[in-house]
Amino acid sequence: MSRILIVEDNHDVLWVVKIVLKRYGFKVMAIPRGEDVMARTKTFRPHLILLDVVLTGVSGIEVCNELKENEKTKDIPIIMFSAHANMKDILKQTKPDDFIAKPFDVNELVKKIKHQIETHYDESGKKKKVHDSA
Repeated sequence: MSRILIVEDNHDVLWVVKIVLKRYGFKVMAIPRGEDVMARTKTFRPHLILLDVVLTGVSGIEVCNELKENEKTKDIPIIMFSAHANMKDILKQTKPDDFIAKPFDVNELVKKIKHQIETHYDESGKKKKVHDSA
């Protein structure tokens, strides 16, 4: 069972996404603060992080950059999501593995999550030996 860490400070969105992903068979941990992500990656060991761009406190951009710069977390796929109008500017500041705009279609979100997990992990949930990020 793949583990998804959701980082979203809007409690309604957090709740809905958590419920939907659990129904699709994912093990889910949902947190509202970017400051807690690094600690949660150590204990929960997510296969993927679903990260909101705009968070109270530490921004999703800062969290994504910290994760991608850390040897222990750099290979965890990150899907960022936001209703932000100018995603090109955001994507110049950080490099998530994928992005989905709010409001999003649940089927599209699940499709993106499954694609990232299949790209980065084998059927047993272990990291693939060679990951071409180019």
